[in-house]
Amino acid sequence: MENNRNFAERFDWKLATILVLFLIISLVAISSAQTSGQYGNVNFVLKQLQWYIIGAAIIAVVMYFEPEQYKKLSWYLYGFGIFLLVLLIFMPEGPGQIGEPKNGAKSWYNLPFGSIQPSEFMKTFYILAAAKLISTHHEKYTVKTIKTDLILLGKIGLTLLVPLALIMQQPDLGSSLVFIAITAALVVVAGISWKIIIPIFAGGVVLAGSIIWMALYMQDFLEKHLGVKSYQFGRIYSWLDPYSYSDQNGYHLITSLNAIGSGEILGKGYMNREVYVPENHTDFIFSVIGEEWGFIGASFVICLYFLLIYHLTRITLTLKDPFCTYVCAGIIAMITFHVFENIGMTIQLLPITGIPLPFISYGGSSLMGNALAIGLVFSMKYHYRKYMFSARDDDL
Repeated sequence: MENNRNFAERFDWKLATILVLFLIISLVAISSAQTSGQYGNVNFVLKQLQWYIIGAAIIAVVMYFEPEQYKKLSWYLYGFGIFLLVLLIFMPEGPGQIGEPKNGAKSWYNLPFGSIQPSEFMKTFYILAAAKLISTHHEKYTVKTIKTDLILLGKIGLTLLVPLALIMQQPDLGSSLVFIAITAALVVVAGISWKIIIPIFAGGVVLAGSIIWMALYMQDFLEKHLGVKSYQFGRIYSWLDPYSYSDQNGYHLITSLNAIGSGEILGKGYMNREVYVPENHTDFIFSVIGEEWGFIGASFVICLYFLLIYHLTRITLTLKDPFCTYVCAGIIAMITFHVFENIGMTIQLLPITGIPLPFISYGGSSLMGNALAIGLVFSMKYHYRKYMFSARDDDL
């Protein structure tokens, strides 16, 4: 039954309000970060505002189309994302070239108007394709068995393998971990038997522990046979013992810990930073918030992320269409992992991977990629209210 409510009643104002709060926090934090002198005369506040405007336009366009249309386009978008990742490999390298590497990784298209990282968009394209795959599989196999679950798991694994291999080749460990986190969430939500999931997840934990051990004691093997770069070893060493590598990879972590710790409870106030932190407008923007606004300000930011994830979860639980449910679950996993990893790496809870803080860190690709994902949630909520009206909708 179609719901004839107007735009104002169907639009998700709560989600929009949360995004506006992130916009304010982002602009305030970046405006202070860019005064540290490491960025010259570039006005990152104005550039971030421009990216936010573009992100708002992306959300508006994405929200216009119904979820069923994205379901039909999912594999085409996935193929387009793979094309961008493959094309990047053949782009000419070197200063000023389209495929100019940054920080040892060839992950960006260096274009006249800015750098674009295709993996940020591929995350959402992958979520759409995986959601279509899972929903189609359940339509085909109405009776679940261990065999059908293994078939589904194999399909998901193959869908993941292609973008993961291309991103690891760049190499971009941070984005690779995001894809794995998204996949883990979708596997759980897809209803695959725990008899399969538990051994796989346990094996993953053992594998991760083994890799850390090998990074400490078998570096030559990893570099020769698995293609792990030597600078990635340094991230593990500096994570476990940053003060022994204070002149190398540990420098970022030490300065971040000093900045956040010096903020104490209430912080030093806006633009009253004293600790120099490299890349503090992007990957380490949380250290700026922690130093200037202290434990109170940092806790507010974390609570705002909890509110965002809680709101997205409520929307997901209300949706009736399986495809929409899987898409929202993948988006929640993506944002949650980004937040957990970024904040975790600034306080030595996790290794440094170069993952931005969603909606706050400066960056056009990250902001547009997240806008694309959030736009899908807006679309599903908006069109859900159009076609599936129930009393529960008023609580969202």
